[in-house]
Amino acid sequence: MPYTVYILFSDKHQLHYAGFTNNLEMRLLSHNEFGKGWTAKYRPWRILFSKDFEIKKDAMEYEKWLKTGIGREFIEDLPH
Repeated sequence: MPYTVYILFSDKHQLHYAGFTNNLEMRLLSHNEFGKGWTAKYRPWRILFSKDFEIKKDAMEYEKWLKTGIGREFIEDLPH
């Protein structure tokens, strides 16, 4: 089962969010319609970047890297 690491962007609030999932379409729907957590406050979200992994551990490590200083620089350099 492939896993996807994704970066969402809120144009309205100029914010990024990084996460991982095994169902990107449903996860985006959750962020934009169903969820009640932190991301609910900054809707709507759109996918800015995604990368697929075959191994869950690899996806989790990449997501963790995105949340480091150099990972955040990578996110900031993505075209919006």
